[in-house]
Amino acid sequence: MKVIDLPASERVIREFKFIYSQNISFRKQNMVNCALNTTQFIQYFDMKENRREFIKKGGALAALSLTGISAGMNEMKGSDADRPGLLSEQISGSSSGKTGMKIALQAPSEPDGNSLAFIQQLGVDHVVLNTDGTKASYEYYYSRRKLYEAAGIKVYAFGNSSVHNVDAIVLNLPERDARIAEYINHIRNLGKAGIPYTTYAHMANGIWSTERETTRGGASTRAFDLEKATAGDWAGKKYPGPLTHGREYTKDEIWANYKYFIKQAAAVAEEQSVLIGIHPDDPPVPELGGVPRCIFSSFEGYRQALEIADSPNVGICLCVGCWLEGGSLMGKDVIETIKYFGRQNKIFKVHLRNVNQPLPHFTETFMNDGYADMHKILKALKDVDFNGVIIADHIPSMAYGPYTGTAFSVGYMKAVVEQVTAEG
Repeated sequence: MKVIDLPASERVIREFKFIYSQNISFRKQNMVNCALNTTQFIQYFDMKENRREFIKKGGALAALSLTGISAGMNEMKGSDADRPGLLSEQISGSSSGKTGMKIALQAPSEPDGNSLAFIQQLGVDHVVLNTDGTKASYEYYYSRRKLYEAAGIKVYAFGNSSVHNVDAIVLNLPERDARIAEYINHIRNLGKAGIPYTTYAHMANGIWSTERETTRGGASTRAFDLEKATAGDWAGKKYPGPLTHGREYTKDEIWANYKYFIKQAAAVAEEQSVLIGIHPDDPPVPELGGVPRCIFSSFEGYRQALEIADSPNVGICLCVGCWLEGGSLMGKDVIETIKYFGRQNKIFKVHLRNVNQPLPHFTETFMNDGYADMHKILKALKDVDFNGVIIADHIPSMAYGPYTGTAFSVGYMKAVVEQVTAEG
């Protein structure tokens, strides 16, 4: 192998800090005790790898030769002490010491005693939470984290519906910069509160559904029929067609607006050690309401989008259900997608659900009742060493109330995860 010199650019510094913050075993071994400034250089083995390979091969960083940054590392360690829920500890394993994929629950931000007991009784020790702009603040995020930690449960993710699916960001409407600033503030608050992850979706006119239908045993469930679809919805706001925003937009506009947003968001996410997982368009129809869904509705769209972001902190919230909705429109199936992005450590969170068939008309169904094999999907995640969280998503309504479907889904996921783990 050939050893090469690289200039100590700001990009190299932030990539190294990202690996340092994520790899707890690397940190514990204290393999780096050095200084780095703009006049010095970094040496590493040249394996004809690109930037993403540099990040992925964290173990090779043991060979880094950097001189005199112990002060900088001490500063990072000091910030760790102030943020006990730091990214590395959050994603490296469960509170029981296990590593690998973890099952989490979409939980209330303001749980009562029954909610906490239910989570504990399920044997789940990670949750994902959501709120809106009226409560989105460092104080609120931190208080929720401490509340759950007191019950032995880690908060892996916190969403804010007010900065999710923002048409001004996607379409470059007049208030775009103000809404981007609101999103960036959300990321800063998460970082300060020690919450390692948030999901982002880039749909200008919301999620589109049609009248609810039924699945196994008469359970009521979400459905989509392209012939009957008339409007999208997000956070109580309706986006009626045929043109939800008064005109047709071009693919070039959507791509340019995404680039403008993600470059700003990624920089702050790296600074705050927060991961952003981008959710697929739901449904992944090529165009709805005059707005192309040309980025997060296919494998190739994701590949290009992550290249544009060019950040270790921007990856995928892999909604298996959306991928199944798209079928052949996605370009590659779920397993191929997991293999490709999983080997790059670009899958941060997984939404597990099944559908009866792909577009143009599908109904959501129970995990073991659709056209996809969840065992194969979880096996693929295990094979790429996925170490994020998996949640049950869009659970059909079962008899005896919402807790029934949640208990069934979590029990099913736990059983299959245990099976694929035992299979080796």
